[in-house]
Amino acid sequence: MSERKPSIKTGSSSQSRFQVDVVTEGSSTPGPAPASAPGSADGSRAPPEESKGRFKVVGFMDPGGLGTATDIGHPPDVFHEPDTTRSDSVSLHSSGTGQTHFSDSHSNTYYMRTFGHNTIDAVPNIEFYRQTAAPFGEKLTRPSLSELHDELDKEPFEDGLANGEEPSAAEEAAALMAKEGKGGSVKFGWIKGVLVRCMLNIWGVMLFIRMSWIVGQAGIGLTIAIILMATMVTTITGLSTSAIATNGFVRGGGAYYLISRSLGPEFGGSIGLIFAFANAVAVAMYVVGFAETVVEMLSDVDALMTDELNDVRIVGTLTVILLLGISVAGMEWEAKAQIVLLVILLAAIANYFLGTFIPVENKEPKGFFGYNTAILFENFGPDFRDEETFFSVFAIFFPAATGILAGANISGDLADPQSAIPKGTLLAIVITGITYVAVAISAGSCIVRDATGDQNDTVSDTVNCTDAACTLGFDFSICKEGGCKFGLMNDFQVMSLVSSFGPLISAGIFSATLSSALASLVSAPKVFQALCKDNIYPGLGIFAKGYGKNNEPLRGYVLTFCIGLAFILIGELNIIAPIISNFFLASYALINFSVFHASLANSPGWRPSFKYYNMWVSLAGAILCCVVMFVINWWAALVTLLIILALYIYVSYKKPDVNWGSSTQALIYNQALTHCLNLSSVEDHVKNFRPQCLVLAGYPNSRPALLQLVHSFTKDVSLMVCGHVRTVARRPNVKDLTQDYVRCRRWLLKKRIKAFYAPVFADNLRIGAQLLLQAVGLGRLKPNTLVMGFKNNWSDGNMRDVENYINTIHDAFDLQFGVVILRLMDGLDISHIPGQDELLSPSEKPPKESKDVLIPVSAAKDSDSDSCPSKTHSNQSSPLIIRATDTKCPLSLTDQRLLESSQMFKKKQGKGTIDVWWLFDDGGLTLLIPYLLTTRSKWGDCRIRVFIGGKINRIDHDRRAMATLLSRFRIDFSDINVLGDINVKPKKHNKLSFKELIEPYRLREDDMEQEAAERLKAQEPWRITDNELELYKAKTNRQIRLNELLREHSNTAKLIVVSMPLARKGTVSSALYMCWLETLSKDLPPLLLVRGNHQSVLTFYS
Repeated sequence: MSERKPSIKTGSSSQSRFQVDVVTEGSSTPGPAPASAPGSADGSRAPPEESKGRFKVVGFMDPGGLGTATDIGHPPDVFHEPDTTRSDSVSLHSSGTGQTHFSDSHSNTYYMRTFGHNTIDAVPNIEFYRQTAAPFGEKLTRPSLSELHDELDKEPFEDGLANGEEPSAAEEAAALMAKEGKGGSVKFGWIKGVLVRCMLNIWGVMLFIRMSWIVGQAGIGLTIAIILMATMVTTITGLSTSAIATNGFVRGGGAYYLISRSLGPEFGGSIGLIFAFANAVAVAMYVVGFAETVVEMLSDVDALMTDELNDVRIVGTLTVILLLGISVAGMEWEAKAQIVLLVILLAAIANYFLGTFIPVENKEPKGFFGYNTAILFENFGPDFRDEETFFSVFAIFFPAATGILAGANISGDLADPQSAIPKGTLLAIVITGITYVAVAISAGSCIVRDATGDQNDTVSDTVNCTDAACTLGFDFSICKEGGCKFGLMNDFQVMSLVSSFGPLISAGIFSATLSSALASLVSAPKVFQALCKDNIYPGLGIFAKGYGKNNEPLRGYVLTFCIGLAFILIGELNIIAPIISNFFLASYALINFSVFHASLANSPGWRPSFKYYNMWVSLAGAILCCVVMFVINWWAALVTLLIILALYIYVSYKKPDVNWGSSTQALIYNQALTHCLNLSSVEDHVKNFRPQCLVLAGYPNSRPALLQLVHSFTKDVSLMVCGHVRTVARRPNVKDLTQDYVRCRRWLLKKRIKAFYAPVFADNLRIGAQLLLQAVGLGRLKPNTLVMGFKNNWSDGNMRDVENYINTIHDAFDLQFGVVILRLMDGLDISHIPGQDELLSPSEKPPKESKDVLIPVSAAKDSDSDSCPSKTHSNQSSPLIIRATDTKCPLSLTDQRLLESSQMFKKKQGKGTIDVWWLFDDGGLTLLIPYLLTTRSKWGDCRIRVFIGGKINRIDHDRRAMATLLSRFRIDFSDINVLGDINVKPKKHNKLSFKELIEPYRLREDDMEQEAAERLKAQEPWRITDNELELYKAKTNRQIRLNELLREHSNTAKLIVVSMPLARKGTVSSALYMCWLETLSKDLPPLLLVRGNHQSVLTFYS
């Protein structure tokens, strides 16, 4: 090709599929003007629109040396003879669509694609690794392996996109619209999006109205211990959250997204639902806290509207409506409201600390004296009252430490979640932890535990007073009898007393409650929307829809509002509060466990950029969260675990069709690999033998009866592989192969058949079976039994197919496989019957007014219809899918019977017998398979009857010997029949039928010359010679006689299992062997021909 002058005659519409940006050499010296491209008036080539999204050039050059397609046309050496010293060649090939494609040219620098070479091979680019419709950046696809590797005469690009994930035009349009729609969306940084939200959530009402009481009960020392314990749990959880958040791009959904993408949909779906519900109810809790404070203030000035309870409901309803309005207005307004609330909260905290340094005399009777060492020492130790304990006080405080996921819950609204979540969450934990410790120390250092509030309770000389207050001139000893209303232990509003401006503390309480309520009101819909988008729970998809530039879950807001309002009106929050706290803790526990599980699985995909985590610390954090759940409230912890378990079981049962690459999958792989290697290190033992079956079934839905029967004795016991030998003339592309494989796997899953699917391409059945027999399996998980369908229509087809069929049996025996052949009277293959479209997924099925019908590719029924996979010499790679009208074509009587018999092993068999004709000892496989069947519920009502050959004068002896053997094997049986007349000559008319059967396949060498006979035998080795017939006359008569006995004794059996006759390889022709099998098994109930590999599979030793 290098000696020819290639020419290019393309218009603007005949661009390559991959757009090539033309560049110049990186030289400042201007070169000669290149020739202009035909089809362009100005010598330029504008890239077509369809190529822009397909491929983007990534070049490594000095920007100063870059040119564009507008000033440079095709390279000169395309039109001129290339210099042999500087260019190899320019290869062109047509795609068959009018487009012309360039292949590699090793020194051409005009198409600066990869290091200066004219090639469609692409350099590494982040755009190749994005998912379809990625929110940031454009999804591009690298050239597929086929596009780079296939022959030039093969139609290029037939494989589509990598991994078979080519988006449709609608998907690409939707992605473009989504990208354009999000152009003005609001994204928050780590301060505004995470830090502020987490601090507002953690600084709750507890800081202002319960912290002083906790210090009074537990003392400064134990209070610090309580704070540190809670902070340790939240810090570990924060580290785990940071690890998960930095292990790849994080979308919206917060805790649900983090857990589901790590542990899978079962855990994620369980925790996502209760986490969203917990946030919705938390809205009510925080709003009720705000309303109670307002109502208390109204009560102080005697301004109640009705009564306290109804006033709480009224104020709570108005408040939640206001918060809903802020949320629906958009995330930007919500963020502004949070900033305002944070300023108020910070002012309140600063106001408190400022007040501690300003002692006022009129506050001393109420217990506030300013910082004093005596008070510090007195309050350092605990003074538990009213049956409180360390753990009960810890349970009261711990909910104050929650709220660390407030930033992660809006992960979809963060500009950079991977950076924002770790920084904002961990810094918020540190700041709030220090604040709580500082408040505990300051309150314990300047306020006494009990005070009367009476100015006259001063120290007198006659009273023996030793308290800290005594040293400061006050005697509050009367408080030991109870009744005092001031001090750390008695006054929840003591922080207002201490502060320099009391109303600002009330404003801080309002800010803390409203900010937490607002954060929960935003978090719940966001998490719920992400859960609904994944379709984990059918029926909830209505809440997945988003509105506006930020994809706001307005329906979720309304649902959260309704839940919150309902609980506000009910008002019984004291009962629900412990359960909500446990819901949050369960989320924390699973986040910690996710990190431990992902680290334990050791998946290459687990590589978080946040390195400050440890799998064992995360495990300890998960255990701590579970312990804290029971410490807070044991019955609430049990309720939480039961709810999670119920949801887990439900999601596991529904098996949502998602694949997120969870650590559960990675761990299962590790365990499977480890167990496979461990199995390979020990020798097989007869006690552990199990029939591991390679079933030549073709497409799984072609022979359902064969798969159902084999599955009956392999389910949960042994390996089953559905082998499929595909004999197409031209191998299909990778995309079609992948789709076929997925459909077949989906069909097996739908039918709950626990089996693997293994397709191979070969010229014929025998070669394909050889590949499967030798290659399928891994270590000990390797088939040892070949299962096939009987070739019912063998006499109507090509005898070369019969030769391949029989030779497949010989090959299995050569490889020490057992062989099992199933024959049904009506046949097995139903692929030719219209309407067998079960390989299609619901999304692939046509509308109801029309339907896709699966038909065989070849015009005639497949010659291997009942024995081997679908065979055709068409270019199609799978059964054709055609569009049929809604009119139903009536099936023939034969097809109706075939369809009925194809489902016969799917239903319960009822009472009956499995007749085992154990005529020859093959190691016990003929007996083991019926025994395994009777252990299944479908076959549980069937009893085993054993038939053996014998002599008339030894019938009793042979029966007792077989009974002894079966009892040693611990196999139950209902009867043993010894066939004393097995050697009687068959009936004459049956012998004549056999003679008519073999007539077309005889060689008749006596009627032709020896040389001609030998030549015909070489061309058609399946021919039966006269010498062969005479040599195996006795064996032929035995098969005829056995069929007579089978019809006599087993005509009503549910299943017949009979020893398969063997044919000596190279001596018995394929036609004669096929005639033996046909004669033995014809006109009988379902029959299994079984022959083991003559190695023991049963033992009576322990």
